[in-house]
Amino acid sequence: MKIAEFVKHKRSVVKLTQPELAEKAGVGLRFVRDLEQGKKTLRLDKVNQVLQLFGYEVCAVELNKTE
Repeated sequence: MKIAEFVKHKRSVVKLTQPELAEKAGVGLRFVRDLEQGKKTLRLDKVNQVLQLFGYEVCAVELNKTE
């Protein structure tokens, strides 16, 4: 699941509007909209601010290498 879909889903589960999520996460409404629309260039620290509300964070994972 992509981050955009994940955030939309989690937000709907806890019944928050985009403005409410932005306020609780301490980010702007525009950022939440961009995040949920899958914008490719977003500040990672702000993405983590939003994800922390749901008990998650972005982290590095090793990709499976096919040889």
